[in-house]
Amino acid sequence: MTKPFDGAISTYATQGAPEDIRNAISRADKDDILSETYPHAECMSRKDYDDQMEQLQIELVKMQAWVQDTGARVVCVFEGRDAAGKGGTIKRFRENLNPRSAHVVALPKPTETEAGEWYFQRYINRLPSAGNLAFYDRSWYNRGVVEKVFGFCTDAQRAHFFQQVQPYEEMLVEDGIHLFKFWMNVGRAEQLRRMMARESDPLKQWKLSWIDIEGMSKWDDYSQAIRETLDRTHSDSTPWTIVRSDDKRRARLAAIRCVLHGLDYANKDSQAIGEIDISICGGPDIWDV
Repeated sequence: MTKPFDGAISTYATQGAPEDIRNAISRADKDDILSETYPHAECMSRKDYDDQMEQLQIELVKMQAWVQDTGARVVCVFEGRDAAGKGGTIKRFRENLNPRSAHVVALPKPTETEAGEWYFQRYINRLPSAGNLAFYDRSWYNRGVVEKVFGFCTDAQRAHFFQQVQPYEEMLVEDGIHLFKFWMNVGRAEQLRRMMARESDPLKQWKLSWIDIEGMSKWDDYSQAIRETLDRTHSDSTPWTIVRSDDKRRARLAAIRCVLHGLDYANKDSQAIGEIDISICGGPDIWDV
């Protein structure tokens, strides 16, 4: 089977990755957690996950009905390292929702016209109208992290972004938008294991890009940019929720619970929603490099 980018991920795994990362992957079983600091040793069982997810799906449908009936607007921003589980989490949010009012925003590289506009403009154009939800699969925070790491913006442009982003988000909240910001964080060994799985799966190879390949060797640069971004853009009115996603199942459940607990929708069943696992889901203090 032909591998994308001439098997660059496999090459990195055998030749470029730190030895401790290679060893962690080689000695682990499928359901083992690779991060030594993750608070669970193994992935959640499929049965427990399915049972809990079923209850949450019912609550999500009730929540969307409330959004449509009241004209509420909900924005969920998903950021994180490559292969952290952003797309998979969004998929589980929308699994049983009406797609006509639950939209995914996953923007490509700016066009020449968009590059000449105010930086936030193309994201603002995708904000939800009354009765709608928007799930941003990456967002305006590209400037804080990816563009910094790869030199796609100048230091002055990034500094200007940091000056504007909190007032921008505060305006959204003041205008009545329910804003949830998630940072999905995955350990280095688990990230590489997932990237290798994508490279070998013809149904998932489309997820890979040259930025993913180059980014694997820029782990420390990403860590510095992420830490700075979280420090400068976390506030009481527009907080970050960190979700440690080494176990995708626990991460998906935690993110959905955060949104459901954060909205006062009709016929809400708090017991069915369940408690958030605060060992993997919380503020920037639980972010782990």
